[in-house]
Amino acid sequence: MDKLWAPWRIEYIKSPKPEGCFFCQYIQENDDRKRLILHRGKKAFVIMNYYPYNNGHIMVVPYKHSSKLSDLDIDTKVEIMDLIDIGMEALRETLNAEGFNVGLNSGQIAGAGVDDHLHFHIVPRWSGDTNFMPVLGHTKVVSQGLRETWELLKKVFDRHS
Repeated sequence: MDKLWAPWRIEYIKSPKPEGCFFCQYIQENDDRKRLILHRGKKAFVIMNYYPYNNGHIMVVPYKHSSKLSDLDIDTKVEIMDLIDIGMEALRETLNAEGFNVGLNSGQIAGAGVDDHLHFHIVPRWSGDTNFMPVLGHTKVVSQGLRETWELLKKVFDRHS
């Protein structure tokens, strides 16, 4: 049985959260590079995770602030699936991802760090991408900086705009 351990995430989970929704705040700003926004669609956007499980960990987020999938219209759901597909393509092309964990954590009890604005995670995976560092050293090795990864991924998403 394979296990994905992420003990470094406890710092984020236990840290105080800013007032309001950062997804809603970031999308109102105009500095996509600063906020690591890769793509703005009609109904949803793609943003990199500031606390990644793996290099290239991205999220697809509807503009509509809601914790319920049932609150989204069909066009939003379709666009989210399209953006997940493009995201996996971008990660294959730029980072040579061999597989993916794709999912939605619905509710705090399910692991959602942001439980009032649903979002879908795309975590790229590679053969042998886990090692002893997270388990023994509580340290995650991310092989490339967020800004450098953003630059690579942004070029692929721009082709789909």
